[in-house]
Amino acid sequence: MTQPTAPILALKAVSHSYPEPSRGMLEVLKDAHLEIRAGERVAILGPSGSGKSTLLSIMAGLQRPTQGEVLWSGESLSRLPESALSRLRPEKIALVFQQFLLIPHLTALENASLPLELRGVARHEARTTARAQLEELGLGARLDHFPRMLSGGECQRVAIARAMVARPELLLADEPTGNLDPTTATQIFELLLSLPKIQGRSACALVLVTHNEELAARCDRRIRLADRHLTEERG
Repeated sequence: MTQPTAPILALKAVSHSYPEPSRGMLEVLKDAHLEIRAGERVAILGPSGSGKSTLLSIMAGLQRPTQGEVLWSGESLSRLPESALSRLRPEKIALVFQQFLLIPHLTALENASLPLELRGVARHEARTTARAQLEELGLGARLDHFPRMLSGGECQRVAIARAMVARPELLLADEPTGNLDPTTATQIFELLLSLPKIQGRSACALVLVTHNEELAARCDRRIRLADRHLTEERG
């Protein structure tokens, strides 16, 4: 019998609260347990304000939980100083947001190559890698275009290329289709589902925050966040 692979990310009894002026400490996550394995496609569903973005931020190591433990490939983030976490995060995890967050005065190619250049990769090598990633996403004719010259769907493809150019183990996507029309949203969602095939390997996992139940049903697993608790939906 094949043993399941070890999770690339795990939440162990994670709870999180933050201060709210009129209500004191507001708890948004309670005793959360979650494991994500290589190649999985996991949808996170829940009403607005339920804490889905906070959950992704904790998974990415951008926030430390009030209680509990977050592990990347078995390594506890609580044991890492912020300097070490900042070095490790770009190697493990990439993020895509509802807002494209492209730098307006950089071209598509320059935006996509930026993570590699910031890590010290030579500019020519970084842009060669970014060019290949953009071409795989259908943007070979848009390399020299600035964000203002691109459609919403094209901007999101550039943002995905920027996220994937360093070949992360995990992609966290926070409502990545929220600013797009339904047809373009479906295209971007299909692209996200196909990323392991595009990369030529199945290591990259996807955790997708979405309100779209129909799209979420296409994922391997669906996790609902409501009333501070995570519940996995079966079937």
